[in-house]
Amino acid sequence: MELREFAGQVLFSDNLEEKLRCPDVITDEHPGKPTVSPAMPGRPANLCFTAINSGENRLPGVRHLEDESERGWLLHFLANRELLATELLALVLLRFPDAPTAFREGVLKILKDEQTHTRMYIRRMEQWGVLFGDLPVSGFFWRAIAPTETLLDYVARLSLTFESANLDFCDHLSGAFQQVGDSATAGLLSHICQDEIGHVACGLQWFRKWKNPDESDWEAFRRGLAFPLSPERARGFTLNVEGRREAGFDPDFISHLEVLEQIKDRPPNVFVFNPFAEAYMAQGPAFTPVKAQALLAQDLAHLPQFLCRNEDVVLVRRRPSAEFLRQLAQAGFPSPEFVELPDGRIPSRHPLLDRKLNQLRPWAWGPDSLATLEPLFKNAVGEPSLPGNRVNPHVRELYSKGWSAGFLRDFLRHSAPEPWLCTEKEAGVTVSDAGAALEEIRRIRAGGHQRLVIKQGLGLAGHNAIRLWEPGLLDHQKAWIEKSTARGSVVIEPWLEREIDFSVQTEMTPEGLKVCGYTGLLNDQRGQFQGNWAEPDFPHRLPAAVASAIGQSPNILIQLRQMYQDILARLVKELQARRFTGPLGIDAFVYRASDGTRRVKPVVEINPRYTMGRLTLELMQRTSPGAFGWFRLMSLAQVRAQGFHDFVQFAEAMSCRFPLRHEGHPSPRIREGFLSLNDAREAQSVLATFQASRGEQR
Repeated sequence: MELREFAGQVLFSDNLEEKLRCPDVITDEHPGKPTVSPAMPGRPANLCFTAINSGENRLPGVRHLEDESERGWLLHFLANRELLATELLALVLLRFPDAPTAFREGVLKILKDEQTHTRMYIRRMEQWGVLFGDLPVSGFFWRAIAPTETLLDYVARLSLTFESANLDFCDHLSGAFQQVGDSATAGLLSHICQDEIGHVACGLQWFRKWKNPDESDWEAFRRGLAFPLSPERARGFTLNVEGRREAGFDPDFISHLEVLEQIKDRPPNVFVFNPFAEAYMAQGPAFTPVKAQALLAQDLAHLPQFLCRNEDVVLVRRRPSAEFLRQLAQAGFPSPEFVELPDGRIPSRHPLLDRKLNQLRPWAWGPDSLATLEPLFKNAVGEPSLPGNRVNPHVRELYSKGWSAGFLRDFLRHSAPEPWLCTEKEAGVTVSDAGAALEEIRRIRAGGHQRLVIKQGLGLAGHNAIRLWEPGLLDHQKAWIEKSTARGSVVIEPWLEREIDFSVQTEMTPEGLKVCGYTGLLNDQRGQFQGNWAEPDFPHRLPAAVASAIGQSPNILIQLRQMYQDILARLVKELQARRFTGPLGIDAFVYRASDGTRRVKPVVEINPRYTMGRLTLELMQRTSPGAFGWFRLMSLAQVRAQGFHDFVQFAEAMSCRFPLRHEGHPSPRIREGFLSLNDAREAQSVLATFQASRGEQR
């Protein structure tokens, strides 16, 4: 029989016995013309594919293998995978008649193996009373692979993805069957796994022959996949590392697979780190970050991975290294899917545009994130707002320091005075011209506060304020006030001697405002951010150090909690009126008043975006009960001040001094230790770190 005729029999016959029959002699003298891929292969009625997204692509569970029917259902799933492989191999013989002879001979050999595997599964499950066709079958991989246009893409999708995952399924399930005493099925799976190693090795050989020699295997593999396929589809429960080594994969490729987890069925959320949203609001498209700012954003670009689950997507200009992601995976942090956008924009034909998505989750909604994510709004089924509502003037107002000050004044005006609570005169006043600013400065100083701080209504954190500590205004301070008021409003506040900073992290949902937890804030003497810390009971109470700093009442934490309930009740109405949803953080601090008492300024800034405090809380979700956690941003100057030459030396020393220790099941929880959150080998401006311990800070 001619190879073309045999392949047609396998692909188009609706008789299962005929599809699995193979003649003794096959020649390939008349390959013929390329065949167009059918919508689905010929199959008996009881083996036709279920509807798209029916959920039948999932592997059945393995918890009840002592039940023979459960074993039969599992093998039914595997038999369909083998039949799919058989049909796809037949298709490639018909689609690519001009392929090299050696390649076609290899495909034929593998096709025969897949026929044998299908028959083996059928016979075994029939012994348990399950017939092939008794259960629904998925056509996911047919729909994902059949349209393939090139031989390179074919081996990437079928050999390196579909068959590669079988290495894990067979190896894992062989052990599971062995545990319930079914040595016969365990041996069958081990035999098939060994065959699959050879199949994957054959595909890998041709993949390397046809790929761009300037690309690594992993780079070429990722580029060769198109939605709905992704690298996660190339692995199963537990990675069969030894099988892949035997198949010929290099260590780099295996390392990349090790940090991936099985893809889930929920559409992904899409995250992007855009720390300059407020600057773009203040200055418009003309804003350009200075070199130091751009380097910081580059160093921290992948931090959203600690906010999301492994099935989510993080947009980055460059994917973190496989070695770094492997280290995070060993620490218990799964790796999401990273989508590289070298110029920061989604190209018109990017595969992400064809995917069903859940929500879009930038660090902050602003003109920059809107421009990046707007092409995805049509696909975001979980997105509650249209693009124009995300950065409307009412939402934009929430970013203003003046709005936060006005909110606090209004709250204090309607609240009973407390000896531990600030007064309206500490809340700050918003002005919009230089003359009014000078008058307000005189008024505050006449009231007893000689030191002041002036903040731009909108601006980049750490670069939008000046301190007035001198008795008179200096020329450069006057110039700053004139320039800032020409752009917009400024907020003038008395300078307060901080004792301890903290934050309340929330999430605004369609159902209301949810408290995610409380953190301490690490700021320098100028009030600029350095890090966050959290205590074991972070979801339910403010840090104990806040109560200690106030020290006026044994019930102060209860009083503070009631105060924030009142604040959030007022805030939720403002957010609902503006149709705002998403993360929101409230910064606050305890300060020493002029009479020596300690008071709370409960709202310093309201940040309608992700913050490092929220990131800290997400990191704390990976710690074991009773752990304290510290998140820090370390500059190169700070690292060198501690006696280290660079970030790498610092990270290695800290990792040796505080090695990670885990506890908990089934997912590892960090008990204590030190972890770098961005790659110390690539960091240029800042190193993000997280340290956990069982007690107070070391």
